Amino acid sequence: MSRQEVPRSGFVGMGGLACLLFLQLGTATLAPWWVTASLVVLWLVLLGLSVRWFVPHPRRLPWLVVGGVAVWAAVLPLGARLGAW
Repeated sequence: MSRQEVPRSGFVGMGGLACLLFLQLGTATLAPWWVTASLVVLWLVLLGLSVRWFVPHPRRLPWLVVGGVAVWAAVLPLGARLGAW
């Protein structure tokens, strides 16, 4: 019986998603509540997508985290500049 090697990228992506949640929840101290709520909704969408892709496409999960961090990093300066948080 041969064992199939499990790609680590799925676990890295899930760990990164957990870190992303803490980043987004920390936004509550800097931005209005609706920005934090919108970011958490985005995180829930990314979580659902990552759970769905965990077995068939584990190498995509870290890219979901990169995209989530990119959105978070773009929202904060943009909101500070335009919304005067």
